[in-house]
Amino acid sequence: MASIARSLRAVRPATLCKTIPVRTIFRARAFSSSPVVLEKRYTKDHEWIDINRQKLTGIIGISEYAAEALGDVVYVELPETDGDWVSAGDAIGAVESVKSASDINSPVKCKVTVVNTALEEKPSIINQVPEDDSAGGGWLAKVEVDESSLEEFDALMSAEEYATYSKEVHDEDH
Repeated sequence: MASIARSLRAVRPATLCKTIPVRTIFRARAFSSSPVVLEKRYTKDHEWIDINRQKLTGIIGISEYAAEALGDVVYVELPETDGDWVSAGDAIGAVESVKSASDINSPVKCKVTVVNTALEEKPSIINQVPEDDSAGGGWLAKVEVDESSLEEFDALMSAEEYATYSKEVHDEDH
């Protein structure tokens, strides 16, 4: 916001009003740089994946339920970006908290292309925003997917199904 204010100071207000009506400036629509995704899907191991509309890439993380169950995350082992494909269910990373340690499994067959290095410096991001796939979010990895990945994606739980499942798991634990 400061950079916008600074750039407007360089232009005389009278000039600004003559060239661009003020109401036009404020009517400008905000845009998002986040890729448009299909419905987020979940595994029974509490991982989630978003696949983009082009069905070529996705983002993987752990669910809010998992982040709460883990407690304060103190260490995140990020996946390797070695170009190898991993199968659905294979461990791609791990999360350690004050309570326990857990593997993070791939929800679908995929190739890890980018990891969230911010988690190395500040693993608590996972506790704060575990299902946020933005630059400051707790996502774990960006991945490449193929046709078989999309079939596996379709078999995962929707948000509603996962909410029911995690409630049942929570009720069994207590």
